[in-house]
Amino acid sequence: MSSDNPRDDQPLGMTVYSMPSPEQVSTGEGKRTRMGRLKMLIVFLVCAAPVAASYFTYYVVRPEGRRNFGELIDPQRPLPDINATALDGKVVNLRSLKGQWLLVTVAGGACEAACQNYLYLQRQLRESLGKEKDRVDRVWIVNDATPVADALKPALRDATVLQVPEQQLATWLEPQAGQALGAHLYLVDPMGNWMMRFPANLTLENASKVKADLERLLRASASWDNAGR
Repeated sequence: MSSDNPRDDQPLGMTVYSMPSPEQVSTGEGKRTRMGRLKMLIVFLVCAAPVAASYFTYYVVRPEGRRNFGELIDPQRPLPDINATALDGKVVNLRSLKGQWLLVTVAGGACEAACQNYLYLQRQLRESLGKEKDRVDRVWIVNDATPVADALKPALRDATVLQVPEQQLATWLEPQAGQALGAHLYLVDPMGNWMMRFPANLTLENASKVKADLERLLRASASWDNAGR
């Protein structure tokens, strides 16, 4: 019986698609992996570029005749994974302090004359930064078990006070040879790296040199560092 439809007599057409070989599949996956890694690297470089540029400007491109008052720490030392105790008894990990510039002093809880001088200088230095002061936190690390006197607490309202055993603290901060740990002010950057140590036994007279270093660092990091954590 013949069909009235002329298309029924046409040969069946087929298109044959070849399957990719295992080598081709492997090559394609390799290319996608490399492209993914390349994109991640580009994103990382874009994000890190402002940070790298600001530090390059401060550490490398230095105007002739300019010297830092503080001593740069090389290599920088990141905040350690150490639990400290706050004045209210809460446990605070030192790494949680990242995100701000930290002006750090170290002294026992009795806080004698040298300690009180550094707490005063910390406060004055921060206030002298004007609108940039909110990018800097002042930190007092108490390196013994002596309670902080109530008379000092009103002046510490805007400061972070943490108790850390000296043995643990010594794994991170280090004084100049022949000096005690409490003889210096220390500076930590917003990424959590101890990066500068100021000369021992600072006075109000040479605190202006500390301020000059702070202002240069704040200008150099202005493109990526914002106030607050």
